[in-house]
Amino acid sequence: MAETVEFTVPETAANKRIDVFLVGKAVPSRSFGRKLIDSDLVTVNGSTVKSSFRLSSGDRVRVVIPEPEPIEAQPEDIALDVLYEDEYLIVINKPRGMVVHPAAGNKSGTLVNALLAHCSNLSGIGGKTRPGIVHRLDKDTTGVMMAAKNDLAHLSLARQIKEKSAQRTYLAIVHGNLSDDSGTVVGSIGRHPHQRKKMAVLVDGRGKSATTHFTVLERYGNFSLVKAQLETGRTHQIRVHMSHIGHPVAGDDVYGPKRSGLPLQGQALHSSSLAFRHPVTGEEITCTASPPEDFRKALDYLRKTRN
Repeated sequence: MAETVEFTVPETAANKRIDVFLVGKAVPSRSFGRKLIDSDLVTVNGSTVKSSFRLSSGDRVRVVIPEPEPIEAQPEDIALDVLYEDEYLIVINKPRGMVVHPAAGNKSGTLVNALLAHCSNLSGIGGKTRPGIVHRLDKDTTGVMMAAKNDLAHLSLARQIKEKSAQRTYLAIVHGNLSDDSGTVVGSIGRHPHQRKKMAVLVDGRGKSATTHFTVLERYGNFSLVKAQLETGRTHQIRVHMSHIGHPVAGDDVYGPKRSGLPLQGQALHSSSLAFRHPVTGEEITCTASPPEDFRKALDYLRKTRN
């Protein structure tokens, strides 16, 4: 059934657009908020408004989140490595090669198909093909990832990611010997101007702001093991940022060399931990996962042949 959320606009949000105000409070994105506004499901002081409406301090905002549309993706009996689960959410260790949600060319065998078979309920905010999906990992990126079982849990988890209170930590083997032990890459990310299947760091106000922090954990001469932490969650962010500074992720033939020379079956990028507050209890939860076997073998090889 539909859910209703109500807010009183604080002074700090005075003169803010309604579609901007709703993000992280009632909806996961401006586009989703605009859909609700255009469908007359958002009112301010009892009246419908346009997306460009500017709020005033003390305004009463009411949002009706409709019942999710029937999910088109079909359940499939695919084993999941579950790290944490309760009635509100599930955290899994995603294997290499698993696509997160159905799309052209990948209509089955995805994480969504597996979740539909495993869970009796999933949030509907992501639509028919992305039920429960709060954030994504690339097909060949492994590790910790969470999904929500209802819309309120989804909104809370998405807000934590947006507000940077959820901590996402990755391990990556990258090409080269970084000059600094730690650093921060800041660069807006958007579609590559000439290769539309790739992302790139863009200038002149284009793209979406993106920030990645990194720390070098081990050095092997021609390669380094780094820990990366995200402030934002742009498509291919770590892969694009590390390539941008001249240290692409090993095994990533999109943003780096075609061959790494390491015993890898894909890119050496692993979501090693995820820390967040439980959307209902407020409990601090941290889930961790060890890198996959080929990642560990690559590290063993590098340690034995270290220059």
